[in-house]
Amino acid sequence: MFNKRVVFWSACAGMLLFGICIITLGSVVADLRLKLNLDEISSGTLFSILPIGIIAGSLLFGPIADRNGYRTLLAVSAFVMAAGFFGIAYTHSEFMLKFYILLVGLGGGSVNGATNALVADISETEKGANISLLGVFYGVGALGMPLILGLLRNSLNFEIIVASVGVLTILTAFFFLIIKFPPPKLTQSAPFSQTISLAKDKALLLIAFFLFFQSGFEGIINNWTTTYMVNKLAVEQSSALYALTLFVAGLVLMRLLTGSIFRKYTPQRLIIISFILIISGLLILIISNTYYLSITGLVVLGAGLAGGFPIMLGIAGGLFAKLSGTAFSIIFFIALVGNTIINFLMGLVAQHFGVTHLITFAFAEAVIMILLAILILNKSKQTK
Repeated sequence: MFNKRVVFWSACAGMLLFGICIITLGSVVADLRLKLNLDEISSGTLFSILPIGIIAGSLLFGPIADRNGYRTLLAVSAFVMAAGFFGIAYTHSEFMLKFYILLVGLGGGSVNGATNALVADISETEKGANISLLGVFYGVGALGMPLILGLLRNSLNFEIIVASVGVLTILTAFFFLIIKFPPPKLTQSAPFSQTISLAKDKALLLIAFFLFFQSGFEGIINNWTTTYMVNKLAVEQSSALYALTLFVAGLVLMRLLTGSIFRKYTPQRLIIISFILIISGLLILIISNTYYLSITGLVVLGAGLAGGFPIMLGIAGGLFAKLSGTAFSIIFFIALVGNTIINFLMGLVAQHFGVTHLITFAFAEAVIMILLAILILNKSKQTK
């Protein structure tokens, strides 16, 4: 037997690590450039390696979790992340730095997918609400790392801070090893035909492509908002970064509310609330000509985007409980590919038409997501 509460908190610890994983590279890239004398092209390459590792980890974790359970998978993934953090801290080779970044992405992608699938598995009801609470810890990790670096930058060098994250990751790995997890769902490997059949399931693909656009939506806001605000409002970049932090804060706060006050709400109701907030946030950004009104729009937009992953993963966890790990692997793989493709397309829009079309691009995404959400809700009702 396993203790659901302990297992849930172990998943939260893993998600905290993933939040740190996502933000660490961007937080220390300036230090790495100085240490290794990297040029702009080399620095840009570093940012492309982390997503490759995350996509690979997201694709691999599911079948392993279904066949072997979560305990060893999470522990090994955390050890891989720790090796990456220590390597980033102390390497003096550009080639090895890329390898260590790949390790962090690989372990992080696996931990992200596995913790979401794990929480879905141990939640008999209100899967989306529990996954929302899990997502809060991603936000804590993502917001906390830059804060820690900022506070300690004058007293400790970045190598010690990144290595300390490695130590925290190792401790988390040992925590995974000493607690009991749910048993594997499969006593033998699933036939390849069963995996192919799952990958062709219409409900799964609808959810995956909803999150394809959701992930891309989050990506373009994270990656292009600072440039958008600097161009439209002529604010300092530091002010634009502060506004982006509040966007993430709005997302985290809404996930906390979804996992507590709104946990009894149905997926349909939560989706409606989410899209009302998304459209409202975009409209505020369109009409805004002031910095503080733009911040308001970003906070509202963050709150609206908070529901996408938890709600859809909760639905998927209920529909594909027997092979939830494999189902989540397929979903995360498609979602992360979406992040890459949509950010590339936004880059083309910015290059040819200007970054001011960011909100127009986001509106188009919102419309597609609304249509997909309607199809998903209808499909899930038919399945039941």
